[in-house]
Amino acid sequence: MYSTERLSKEMAVDDQLSRVFSALADPIRRDMVARLAVGDATVNELAEPYSVTVQAVSKHLKVLEDAGLVSRSKQAQRRPVHLEAEVFDLMTKWIERYRQEAEQRYRRLDAVLAEMAETSGTAATPERTRIEGEAS
Repeated sequence: MYSTERLSKEMAVDDQLSRVFSALADPIRRDMVARLAVGDATVNELAEPYSVTVQAVSKHLKVLEDAGLVSRSKQAQRRPVHLEAEVFDLMTKWIERYRQEAEQRYRRLDAVLAEMAETSGTAATPERTRIEGEAS
């Protein structure tokens, strides 16, 4: 029988966004993605700056590939790794949705603070209130 925690973990693993963020949680994989943003590279080229084996780099690439962040193609003897930029659209949409929700909450808070300032007779603006709050 499955526990709720185990089901949640399995559902998260199946979720592409979770796989992407999980893949990017490792600093070596983030660096590989940054390097692939400049251009395609082979496994050996990607392995050069790290003090890990080519096999370890291949495992990192497999995680990135499973998350949909990279793909490999065959060009004669080379097997360059290519960054799949479309996955970043998924991440950006997800982040933007929550950024917009947070921004809406701040606007509502600014309105409440402005109303409170008006009723108390203080000439505080929402912008000033936010800045003063950050300073303390």
